[in-house]
Amino acid sequence: KSLKEPDRIVGELLQPGGVQALKKLGLRDCLEDIDAIRVKGYEVIYYGKEVEIPYPLNAAGDDDDDDREEVGRFDGEKRDSNIKDTGVKRPEGRSFHHGRFIQQLRVAAMKEENISLIESTVTGTIKDGWTGQVLGVEAETKDGRKDVYFGQLTVLADGYASRFRKEFIAHAPVSKSKFYGLELIDADLPLPMHGHVVLGEGAPVLLYQIGTRETRALVDVPDGTPSASVANGGVKGHLRNIVLPSLPKCVQSSFERALDDGKLRSMPNSWLPPSTQQVPGMILLGDAMNMRHPLTGGGMTVAFNDVVMLRDLLSPEKVPDLGDTARVKKQMRRFHWKRKNLTSVINILAQALYSLFAANDPQLKALQLGCFRYFQQGGQCIDGPVGLLAGIIRQPFVLFYHFFAVALLAIWLVLQQSPIYRLPLALISTVGIFWKACVVIFPFIFSELKS
Repeated sequence: KSLKEPDRIVGELLQPGGVQALKKLGLRDCLEDIDAIRVKGYEVIYYGKEVEIPYPLNAAGDDDDDDREEVGRFDGEKRDSNIKDTGVKRPEGRSFHHGRFIQQLRVAAMKEENISLIESTVTGTIKDGWTGQVLGVEAETKDGRKDVYFGQLTVLADGYASRFRKEFIAHAPVSKSKFYGLELIDADLPLPMHGHVVLGEGAPVLLYQIGTRETRALVDVPDGTPSASVANGGVKGHLRNIVLPSLPKCVQSSFERALDDGKLRSMPNSWLPPSTQQVPGMILLGDAMNMRHPLTGGGMTVAFNDVVMLRDLLSPEKVPDLGDTARVKKQMRRFHWKRKNLTSVINILAQALYSLFAANDPQLKALQLGCFRYFQQGGQCIDGPVGLLAGIIRQPFVLFYHFFAVALLAIWLVLQQSPIYRLPLALISTVGIFWKACVVIFPFIFSELKS
């Protein structure tokens, strides 16, 4: 559509599993020379209390030394006296300006002899009127010239606001909140080279560095938030009156300066479960096909791993002729189910974590506290969840196990904190908490089991 450098507030964080996928594609160098920041894990701040969540030591995955850091030898870990300098390396992600990374990918594409890069806007698909097979696309250049392009296989990946999705997928994305983004200059983060999740009375706030001087702040604002109404000063009033005081003191001044500058942008946070690709001659990929809440920063990790999987499933050895529609459709059915080990984990985790982190009722608040206390236990209580989030532990049962371990801990905390005379009410409350946990996670599990 346009070869100008994109300027977006999402697609700025690549988890370790995404970095590994880039290496497999031969595109690891695209992370160089863009002022990318190494990401070594997360810090969750719950009503001012902090817990560090580094990426796990013994996670399955690629052993690329360029994307790992020795334990105990980076600044972020100096606060954990239990971590010893063993020389074992942890995986790392990268955060960056989205547009710079995209330009690097385009440069890499232009170096390939079998790729022609054309700046044009696709306006529609060309179909066989009898079979419905997609034969190519119609396009229009910037000067208004119309053109057509034909191919044995057309790949459509036009993002979260896809104009083609409704043509090929029956269900539409569901959005219940928006991220409002600010770019902070010279922010003093509590734990450098870590993503920060700030939890308080409202929805979660994300903070992560995207350049040497720049830090992205993403504030989730659910639809219908009273403090963001026009009468209360709109979204800016919500950010200034509700969000700003809840941030760490070291970040507040840079956040306020960015808010005063007025460069506030937004995007919807959407949920769209994946669909089996069975349209002859066409593949739908990326956010056009599957979306989850961006809270966990898993979108690009899913996208690059999808490309790795498709490269293998549609290789010349397995599909000699991309015009063989029956064979392509068979491989796309395999693709739908084979990607589940990673994508179902990231999809369900993103939606479930958002439900807990944006807690708006007593049961969800109890689960939110249980989640934070679970992280405070350390060990496998952080290695498992962050390994799933990072895209390097690809076992859906591990997600199921940790989610209900959090639920059981939340129940125990309620019982522990209740006086004896309130125990009957506490027992009733625990039933509600467990039921809420089931209501949170099972709809997303069922959506992933559908084809």
